[in-house]
Amino acid sequence: MRVALICTDKQGALQTRLDTRAAHLAYIAETGVVEMAGPFLNADGQMTGSLVVLTVDTLAEAQAWAAGDPYAKAGLFDSVTITEWKKVIG
Repeated sequence: MRVALICTDKQGALQTRLDTRAAHLAYIAETGVVEMAGPFLNADGQMTGSLVVLTVDTLAEAQAWAAGDPYAKAGLFDSVTITEWKKVIG
């Protein structure tokens, strides 16, 4: 199943994101369940959140992945929505 994680950063947390980015990208590479991912950007081009699409067997596996993400452990996110997602186009 595919699961979308829609994450919104806390206000003023850009430095936390930048400081944790290498660990976050390493986690993505290590875990092998991320199909696609990228940051949301504001009008100034600064990162303000994340969209991550996982390929996992269960929603619980997606929740565990999200909890283990270095961004989450660093307290970057104001909110995280985890929902099953169906790819139709692309």
